[in-house]
Amino acid sequence: MKGPHNIIRLIRTGATLERTGAMDVVLEAFRAPPHLRFAARLLGWPFKWLGLKGDPALPPATRALTALGPAYIKFGQVLSTRPDIVGEELAQQLKYLQDKLPPFPTEIAKQMIEAELELPVSEIFSEFSEPVAAASIAQVHRAQLADSGEEVAVKVLRPGIERAFRKDIDAFYLAARWIERLAPFSRRLRPLDVIAHFEGVVMGELDLRLESSSAAEFAANTEKDEGFRVPKPHWFLSSRNVMTLGWAEGIGLNDNDLIDAAGLDRRIIAARVLQLFLNHALRDGFFHADMHQGNLKVAANGDIIAYDFGIMGRIDEYTRRVYAEILMGFIRKDYRRVAEVHFEAGYVPADRDIDEFARALRAVGEPIFGMDASRISMARLLSYLFEVTERFGMATRTELILLQRTMVVVEGVARSLDPRINIWEVAQPIVERYIAESIGPKAMLRDMVKAARVLARFGPRLPALIEAQLIRSGNPPMPAVVERRVPPLAWLLVGAAFASGFGLSALF
Repeated sequence: MKGPHNIIRLIRTGATLERTGAMDVVLEAFRAPPHLRFAARLLGWPFKWLGLKGDPALPPATRALTALGPAYIKFGQVLSTRPDIVGEELAQQLKYLQDKLPPFPTEIAKQMIEAELELPVSEIFSEFSEPVAAASIAQVHRAQLADSGEEVAVKVLRPGIERAFRKDIDAFYLAARWIERLAPFSRRLRPLDVIAHFEGVVMGELDLRLESSSAAEFAANTEKDEGFRVPKPHWFLSSRNVMTLGWAEGIGLNDNDLIDAAGLDRRIIAARVLQLFLNHALRDGFFHADMHQGNLKVAANGDIIAYDFGIMGRIDEYTRRVYAEILMGFIRKDYRRVAEVHFEAGYVPADRDIDEFARALRAVGEPIFGMDASRISMARLLSYLFEVTERFGMATRTELILLQRTMVVVEGVARSLDPRINIWEVAQPIVERYIAESIGPKAMLRDMVKAARVLARFGPRLPALIEAQLIRSGNPPMPAVVERRVPPLAWLLVGAAFASGFGLSALF
């Protein structure tokens, strides 16, 4: 993690952006202020000769990111879904990063499969195609199983990908430390924690056994979701570096012309993508966290098909309720309640003014409602929201990073299909249904059942726990008292817990 190679890596990043001509494109897309442009030039121009050349056939930004490596490509994939932030032209250029990167040779892929599965490829598959898609982490081949004739997708990790990612992440850690030291105000954003979170996500994506597990869990959770499909994994043909899934035919959500030619309504598809994501995040607490267009297709009947389950998000029930209440507050324009939820959850320091925070939130929310989405500048809104978080001392919540990032990507996908979509109107029925089921009398009873069951499990340990607490408090009980009085009280509590637990559980 330490060493001069990380400094060189960061300098080379700036130099590569300069050499490929991407520096001007990126700074202009983000409307960078003059002082930031000067700093970027200072980092890139003197060392231009150190920059990576990249593929001259590609546009500048795409050329630079592909040359810099997989972690930078991941960043570009996120930006490719946000033309409202980086501009339509740059977003179109970056779509190349989703699934059209240069593949590695098929023979190497076959050698990796044989080494992992310990069987010749010819015995496993009767047909095995050239790569049909190639992204930053892996590439996909279409194949047919020799024993059953079933068509499958075979995903194979790029050779040496883990080492390449680690080099990038090491440099990101160094950059985060510099940012914290040179800009103390940035510490509330916890840049080191953000990089650590990113590292954990990426390292999990590099083990296809974990992705197979995620695909199986996601398929089970969404089996009854109308208009949504998840290909199921073939466990006996999957390992750390190879994963085999059922094949599902569809049109990529990055090809609007083909979707239109197929007679599908892009407005319906856009709304479905957004509602499915919210449903999975709120209902299940387990969601696809890499939902760019390269990982989504639409079938001939309009069903959404999801692929690539290397990055999945998980949020606990309490956080889901907080998130839903915040969304619902915005939908109802109840900014006071949105502010209260932030304070109750500890997202805003308690010494700040709740009314002032509510007023700032109104300035974020009001421009969105009743306005054509194509007229909303998401870049300006995000900029103002950042100012609000800084003003009120809000720290970065690492447990929400993946959820927030995915929401940005999903909204970008929906907008690319329907530029006039209003995310709040589309989200309202999903959020209202979740709140009706999760925040109210029925939810309270369900919580009581769970508490009773936990208490019941700890029943046998209650006497010892009570005695230990009394001893710690400096009032050790007499043995006779403990023997005569504590157990009956403890078991009375346990009995009540069992009774209420079994009784209430019949209601759900």
